[in-house]
Amino acid sequence: MKENRMLAGRLEIPTRKFEVREVPVPEPGPGQVRVRVRAAGVCLSDVHLIDGSLRPPFLDGDEVTLGHEVAGEIDTIGPDVPGPWEPGQRVTLQAGERCGACANCLRFGPCLAVRTRGVDYDGGWAEYALASHHTLVPVPDEMPFDQAAIVPDAVSTPWGAITGPGRAATPGRPAGVWGVGGLGAHAVQLLRIVGAAPIVAVDPLPAARERALEFGADAAFDPAAPDLRDLVLALTGGLDVAYDMAGVAAVREQAVRCLGPGGRLVLVGLTPEPLTITDSIGLSFRGKQILGSYGGGPEAVEQLITLARFGRLDLRRSISDTLPLADAAEAVARLAAKTGNPIRLILEP
Repeated sequence: MKENRMLAGRLEIPTRKFEVREVPVPEPGPGQVRVRVRAAGVCLSDVHLIDGSLRPPFLDGDEVTLGHEVAGEIDTIGPDVPGPWEPGQRVTLQAGERCGACANCLRFGPCLAVRTRGVDYDGGWAEYALASHHTLVPVPDEMPFDQAAIVPDAVSTPWGAITGPGRAATPGRPAGVWGVGGLGAHAVQLLRIVGAAPIVAVDPLPAARERALEFGADAAFDPAAPDLRDLVLALTGGLDVAYDMAGVAAVREQAVRCLGPGGRLVLVGLTPEPLTITDSIGLSFRGKQILGSYGGGPEAVEQLITLARFGRLDLRRSISDTLPLADAAEAVARLAAKTGNPIRLILEP
């Protein structure tokens, strides 16, 4: 921090211009803390914000600091922050928060307009970030900041899709994962934790298919294989549930064809492309379902940190590389091009 200024990765929404530059250090308001950022993940959603295929739905202004996967230490406590939070405490930040104003928030239901960190308000590609106290999650001393940073999205998003109401994978029943990148690699691990079997992974990259097998998939196939559906059905008899972790329109049509009767396709990866299902009669006749899933519940991050802490979930392999915050644009370019087939790239201020 230099004369109350800091580096931050800022995106101008109208022009899609992204640069790391100096901005004022933020001061925490009522109910907020300021966090000294130690690690921040780079996600495909960040790439899509920069290329314009995703746009912030609730941003107040034309600029935002990117970064929704953030971990660090509490630096300053603002007014009206209840205990036990204190300076120096290690934390990760929920990737978003309730709006506090919609009808459901006023009735204590699921928020209808969740605000996402680094999308709808300033995130953690910065030396310091603000966070409402109810978005803080403690991080144990033995957990590295880079691993803690990715839990609120790269891990909790597939966890929410796998364990959420109406979407849960069933122990001993087949599940498929399309796209074994930042979300899909963790989905494979998490499906194994909940007991899904067999687990099928589908990805066009040979290295990603090899990784899927290393992470616990029972089979890994190329989506370009002309007999893909036959291969999946021969192994599984038809999937109970398939997860689109890639956000690719063609994936969805292919995954639906691999579902068994009553099977569910869960849309996790984001794309602005339209959803089209050719065999809509078959979808109805066989009772198949298509469900959307966005993020995980507020309890997910704590659950996953506990699983990692006690050795049920290994996140060491998830950190593909670490770059200085000043090189954020390089990290974005590497992720967009899939250079080195990364799971997660980490920025360190």
